[in-house]
Amino acid sequence: MIPLSLEAVAAAVSGRLCDVPDASVLVTAPAVVDSRTVQPGGLFAALPGEHTDGHAFAADAVKAGAVAVLATRPVGVPAVLVEDVLNALATLARTVLAAVPEAMVIGLTGSAGKTSTKELLAQVLPELGPTIATVKSFNGEIGMPLAVTHLDEGVRYLVLEMGARGIGHITHLTRIAPPSVGLVLNVGTAHIGAFGGRDQIAQAKGELVEALPADGLAVLNADDPLVAAMASRTSAQVLTFGADNDAGVRALDVAVDAGRASFTLAAADTKARVELSLHGAHQVSNALAAAAVAIGLGAGVETTAAALSRAVLVASGRMEVTDRPDGVRIINDAFNANPDSMKAAFTALQSMADGRRTIAVLGEMKELGADGGEEHRQIGRLAAAVGIHMLIAVGGDDAQTMADAAQQDNPQLKVMRAPDRDHALTLAGELIQPGDIVLVKGSHSVGLEHTAERLAQPDPLDDDR
Repeated sequence: MIPLSLEAVAAAVSGRLCDVPDASVLVTAPAVVDSRTVQPGGLFAALPGEHTDGHAFAADAVKAGAVAVLATRPVGVPAVLVEDVLNALATLARTVLAAVPEAMVIGLTGSAGKTSTKELLAQVLPELGPTIATVKSFNGEIGMPLAVTHLDEGVRYLVLEMGARGIGHITHLTRIAPPSVGLVLNVGTAHIGAFGGRDQIAQAKGELVEALPADGLAVLNADDPLVAAMASRTSAQVLTFGADNDAGVRALDVAVDAGRASFTLAAADTKARVELSLHGAHQVSNALAAAAVAIGLGAGVETTAAALSRAVLVASGRMEVTDRPDGVRIINDAFNANPDSMKAAFTALQSMADGRRTIAVLGEMKELGADGGEEHRQIGRLAAAVGIHMLIAVGGDDAQTMADAAQQDNPQLKVMRAPDRDHALTLAGELIQPGDIVLVKGSHSVGLEHTAERLAQPDPLDDDR
């Protein structure tokens, strides 16, 4: 974070200092909302949570190295008092961004693939200049401002995920961090229950390109009609990507070998081969999106292709592949799930199977609204159709629906139910045999990341872990 004195922070957020012995002390590290993640010199934002109030952890945060706390009341340690901590956090982010005018904001959104694409951009754009990107998947009204506070004077590109759970959410985020480049990956079914339909999701995602200036760049997926149609909603230059022959940046000759994809990156009259280390054919679209942004900003096709071929995924729970000593392969794709990403995960599982016994540990998909039952039924039917050997459905009624549909369509498929992540771990741990390949996927709230991480260990049922 750019250094700011507590006095300057208070002035920026219209707050007042409380229990601050020295107003000139500098905040030099990013803001956080979890006292366990404080860095020395940072700022702790005391937000109310579902189960507790951040104010209760103010002293812990300062003990861990925070210079002060953003709070709504005195907390017995140095604090900047404000009326609303979340609003103050947004204002602080705007202040930090304004202090680095050379930094270009690249906003990206989509129903699936945001974090993977963000990580690819973070490894491609340094060819053009110093780049930082959203931490983990901090892409909402709390997380995105926190991500902005990581900015420092040397950064040229700031890549920010922008998530939405309703109309107007992305507009709010673009007012905190106005983008010069807007990338829209796709319009799928994630959070469809909150939106009410794909048209509404498209309306919300398109707010990103509406926020672009006339000299900005909108990067749109030509293969998704709802995204391609967003070209009419922006005054910025439009660059498309996809397999469509009319796309500005294209993927040709796509091939998948042992789960890893390769393709020829084509733009204008130049082509270069990309050999991804990432697993899953769906990563081609993510890589192509990152390439389009880089090329649109002036990177060469060959340079971009080479950077993509070197790129690795850092975030856990997204097609994270671990090979155990006994030959068991665990695919941890458990960070989140929706019908589209479930289908992509099945495709990846098939491409990696190579004759091995396959087990799918599938958690419920949340926020699907009235369509939830039918969507789980369809995923169950797909599980039966793709030829997996065992299915463990994790969760409540929707998991039961998924299990029943799979069993009905394929009576030979071994189907089991687990009410939660711990029961799923026990079931899978007892069933897995050397050489098996295991896909673990579900919505974040199901908690299957923990299950996948344990299954990736040589002795997953060891209670001492």
